[in-house]
Amino acid sequence: MDYISTRGQDGPLGFEQALLSGLARDGGLYLPVEWPRFSSDEIAAMRGLSYADLAGRIMAPFCDGEISAAELSAMAADAYAAFDHPAIAPLVQLNDNIHILELFHGPTIAFKDYAMQFLARAFDRALAKMNQHAVILGATSGDTGSAALEAFQGRKSVDVFILFPDGRVSPVQQRQMTSVIADGAFAVSVKGDFDDCQALVKTLFNDHQFRDAVNLSAVNSINWARLMPQIVYYFSSALALGAPEQKVAFSVPTGNFGNVFAGYAAVQMGLPIERLIVASNQNDILPRFFEAGTMAREAVVPSLSPSMDIQVSSNFERLLFELLGRDGSRTASVMHDFATTGQFSLNNDVMAGAHRLFSAYRLDDAGTIAEIATTAKNDGMVLDPHSAVGLSAARRAHADGTVPTDIPIISLACAHPAKFETAVETATGEKPVLPPHMADLMTRPEQMQTVAADADAVKALVLARKRSA
Repeated sequence: MDYISTRGQDGPLGFEQALLSGLARDGGLYLPVEWPRFSSDEIAAMRGLSYADLAGRIMAPFCDGEISAAELSAMAADAYAAFDHPAIAPLVQLNDNIHILELFHGPTIAFKDYAMQFLARAFDRALAKMNQHAVILGATSGDTGSAALEAFQGRKSVDVFILFPDGRVSPVQQRQMTSVIADGAFAVSVKGDFDDCQALVKTLFNDHQFRDAVNLSAVNSINWARLMPQIVYYFSSALALGAPEQKVAFSVPTGNFGNVFAGYAAVQMGLPIERLIVASNQNDILPRFFEAGTMAREAVVPSLSPSMDIQVSSNFERLLFELLGRDGSRTASVMHDFATTGQFSLNNDVMAGAHRLFSAYRLDDAGTIAEIATTAKNDGMVLDPHSAVGLSAARRAHADGTVPTDIPIISLACAHPAKFETAVETATGEKPVLPPHMADLMTRPEQMQTVAADADAVKALVLARKRSA
């Protein structure tokens, strides 16, 4: 399988090249040249596969000619061996027509573990084959950073630098990053918000001299290989509810658009998804776009669901490329307008394509607290704030007819409630407890770097602290 850039000036290149490159050299994002597609019979034949074997089956077409399905399954089995639930991504019925997909059973108790644990093994394989050393630079609004540092810590072929916004992640999220004390692992506090962190990463990737000098790579969801493992749990949960004969919908707490775009990829691969529901907090750039066809950046407002405190959703460019008929030059033009003016608009014909699959809802902090409290009281389930935003959107999608009530909605629970103990305690009156393997987290020693929101400062830090190849 070959990969091309959304901006039309990079590629085609193979899977492992796209993996190690992360961001395309023209500033775009990689996508496969075509979507592999399974027939209904092929999807039905996936029933009964273990999660690892399903992962190999789903990801194999994206690595065609480079990594076999059997090897991918073995990598997935190793990646998920330490997850604390035998189903890996268990589906729990909340009521007659809403199910909760629990994606917090990995080592950092957030959905990023599903991709990051696999990605570390994919990097090891590729770098060993090429006898190379890489520097991974990433930005996080909370969960990506801890998952990346956990997965990549101490690996000889990789140094990993994770930028997080100072004071804008939860105490548990910060300690998960800063308590990783290992060779080649650096948690970096940036004086700014997540969009500043993300902009720094893109700036340094577009500095080709620096990029080549340190062999820079990415583990944010700008890296296509981050999305591949996330497609798997869309298939596993839909199969559990009777796919392909039974259609399903998904409600996805959404910030950087990577997780919900994995759902879009599942649709392109043949999974019968009725609707993808984009669930946002008060930083509602995505609901505003789906409602009016205009993407307009505003100031980021800190919320109880900080992983969604984003106004520039990097992965949206992939959907834009698809909506524009995979026209790279047109995509590049729209993204240039957005970078220079802070907004762009799409015409009604293009938006009709988006509306056929996507709907969007927003929920402010007060609504989030109310959803956590109601779900705990009436359903006996305690959710983190992000998952509560997703569940509220799922309830409303059934209530307003966006999704017919005979089509079940799978609502993604993206983090363990203990990662956001203050919000959960406010809503329920009880402090959620961390899982046993993290019981001592808040007393572990910390180590972090601090920099200004300045590309030269980050560059200097990387050059000073990275290990030699």
